[in-house]
Formats: sequence, C-alpha cells, structure tokens
Amino acid sequence: MRERGGRFLGATMKKFVIPLLLALVVVGFFCSCSEIPSSVDSSPAARDPGVRGGAPGAGAPIAGLTKTELAFFHAGLDEFQEEDDVKEGLGPTMNLGSCGGCHMQPAVGGTSPAVNPQVAFATANGATNAVPSFIAAKGPVREARFVKNADGTPDGGVHDLFTIAGRADAPGCVLAQPDFEKELARRNVIFRIPTPVFGAGLIEQIPDKAILANQVNDAPRKKELEIYGRPNIVLTGHAISGQANNNGNDGTVARFGWKAQNKSLLLFSGEAYNVEMGITNELFQTERDETPTCQFATVPNTVTKTDGKKPVDVVSAIEKFAFFARFLAPPAPSPDTPGGVESIARGRKLFTDTGCALCHTPSFTTGNSTVAALRNQPVNLFSDLLVHDMGPGLADGIAQGQAGPREFRTAPLWGLGQRLFFLHDGRTSDLREAIRAHRSGSVLTSNASEANAVVRNFNKLQDNQKQDVLNFLRSL
Repeated sequence: MRERGGRFLGATMKKFVIPLLLALVVVGFFCSCSEIPSSVDSSPAARDPGVRGGAPGAGAPIAGLTKTELAFFHAGLDEFQEEDDVKEGLGPTMNLGSCGGCHMQPAVGGTSPAVNPQVAFATANGATNAVPSFIAAKGPVREARFVKNADGTPDGGVHDLFTIAGRADAPGCVLAQPDFEKELARRNVIFRIPTPVFGAGLIEQIPDKAILANQVNDAPRKKELEIYGRPNIVLTGHAISGQANNNGNDGTVARFGWKAQNKSLLLFSGEAYNVEMGITNELFQTERDETPTCQFATVPNTVTKTDGKKPVDVVSAIEKFAFFARFLAPPAPSPDTPGGVESIARGRKLFTDTGCALCHTPSFTTGNSTVAALRNQPVNLFSDLLVHDMGPGLADGIAQGQAGPREFRTAPLWGLGQRLFFLHDGRTSDLREAIRAHRSGSVLTSNASEANAVVRNFNKLQDNQKQDVLNFLRSL
C-alpha cells in the first residue's frame, strides 16, 4: 500500500491524470533541482500563439453593483494601487510597496507584468538592497520561500527579498537581507509569482457543496483516468505557513492561493499585506521583523477607523483590498482570437476529449450571495478548486493546510490568453514549455504525476489539433 493525498491506495494503482494545463500556473518546482524528463511534443508545427493582443478584457467592476458597492470598489482600487511608505507601515521586510505592482498584467488585478518593478524598488528612496540573482528586469515578479530551516525542520514561509534599510523614511534602520545565494546553493528556495484576482468574488461565492459534488461528478471517467483531486479543508486557526494550531476543523473548503490555502478574500488580503509588504493589520498583527531600530509605525499598521465619516472611510486597507477583489469582474475571453472561431471551438472540444476539463471544470454557479451582482451567477473559471498530486518533478516540498508538498490547486484558466509567465515560478512564457515541465515520474511507478496520461493524450493529437488547443487556451 502507498499513501497519496491523504488516502491509501493499492500499489497497482497508477495516478495518471489531472488536466495537462494545471501545470500552466501551478507547477511546484525547486529552483535548483533538475526536472524529470518527459516525452512531449516538440514539433514546430504547433506553437504558442503568444499573448493575445487587443483590449485587456479585464480590470473593470463586475456588472450590476449598486452605487455604494461601486464606491467600495473604487476605494479598494485606489488602495490596491497606492505605493505605501514606511510611515504607513511598509516593512521592515517586504517584496514590493504596492499591491498593483505585482498584479498589473493585463490590467490592475492581474499577474506579473513584463517589466519587473522589484528591480527599481530594491533601491527606491535610498534603500541599499541588492537585487537577488533570480529577479530579472524582464522576468516575473517573484516571492521566495525556503523549504527547510537551517536545522532541517520544515520552513515553507516567505522570506522577503528586501528591507527598509537605507531608505530616507527609515533613518537608523540596519537590517540585512536573507542570504539567498547560500540558500540557492542548498537547493532550498522555491519561487511563486502573483495569482490574478479577476473574478475572485465569484469564486468566493461558489458553495462548498458545489465543489464537493463536482469532485465526484463524471466518476466513471475519473476512475478510468485515476483522478484523485480533493479539497483543501480549512483547520480553524490554521496558520498561513501550513501548520495547524489544532483548534479544530470547521470543514470549509479553501480556494485561494497556489495550494488553495486561503478560505476567504479577507484572509487572502490580510496575508498579502503582511507577507508581501510587511504591513500589519487586524488579522496579522505581528511585524515580520522586530528589530527595534526599524520600527516606525504603530501596530497594527492598518485598522478599522471608528472615527470615519463615511462607510468607505471606516474600513481598513485590507478590507478595501478584499472589496476590490470581490467586486472585480472576471476576464472576458475572445471569441475569435487567436486562430479564428472554428479553431477555438475545435480546441475547446479537444480540451475536453483529452481529459483536461475533468479537473479544469469549465463552470460553476454562485450561491445566494447577499450581493445581488454575485448571486446565482456563472463562474467560467476552468478549475475544480481541488488540489491534486503533481508528482516528484512538480513538487515544491512545501505543505499548506491539507495540501501536501506535491499537491497544487487546479488553477483557474480564465485570463490565460493575456498572461506573460507560466508555471508557479514563472520560468517560461511558452505554453509548450509549460506542458513539457508538467510531466514527471514514470507511469509504472507509484510516484508519477497525475498529469502523465493527459500529456500522453495531448501528444497523440495531430499538429493542427495541438494548435487548436493552444489557440483555445490563448482565447481565454
């Protein structure tokens, strides 16, 4: 017997499949380890069409919001784009000074832009940071996590790239950056790029029961392909680092983040403010570094303002972030670009025929939300919001919640057509390369990636069929 995804399965069972394109956005990968080679399509006849041109098709508020809800959306948008400084709570350690800096492509709320703002931010306002070797001017925005602590115990947490040392608004602060080169040499660093928040409010409103029902939907084919996705169930009081503090289990299905580790947009927001910008808040009240000479603001840095004159002035920065994400519309797909209407239609059918849609569930419907604009709405996200075992080549060595080191959430594919970087660490901009990195392990062993059978199905397609699939994906 062997254990996989929290269940014991017979040794003869070979987990082959989740949709081949889960790897496009969720591949876990140690930055220094070698990939397990795979036999994939290398034909020049089928090519990634590249980032879809035209209007962004994203970044607007969802249709049907009330005047008050629109006011909260725009207040959140302003907060999301604001460049914070030290007196507002930035630091002492951080990855960037603005939410919008990470989420710019193809519009505010998206993912990593073409020009990485982290390079300029390293020395902004007099800061003395060195730019780590894995941060490039034309590469993706990245955060770094260490897999293990120096004593060999699990770490998994974010280690911020920069400090406020040297900044004009942080006089007297002396604080060193982590020794990333040392950790790279130890094969101890993994990267993650920003996840888009388009349509996040719709995702938040998908009922747990719908996700769980879909888990067993189309059971005969899933059994044939040996698909074993499962929800990341939230432990009450569960830490963001993935270690539970054993306060019980509320049974809810988490759905945000690379491993579906966040259960709500407010938690997602509070964690992002604290981890990415060092800004403490009512959910995360502890400074990430408590060097006395580097403290310049009261804690928490952002709180509910009980003296606010208007409702929109009362809420804290993290609540404004959550409102912005909640009311942000999903990205609009293109009906005919690239490749034309017929190619996209063929590609969508092949996406289903090869098995991709079994886990990249095309659509859900929201529940009875208190927000009318979010109530009983279609959510065409292309994800089952479950976590799947991706095998040794895609594992990142980090557990978060109930998602193990080899497991990742099926990432939503909506908006894929205008993304620049793929895989969880953003190491490629080519869909074919993303597919190549997706397969790992032998189908004859117990540690194979669930994606192997779908990759094999994709490889069996004719070149023109593969092109149709790529065109369909870039139309999203």
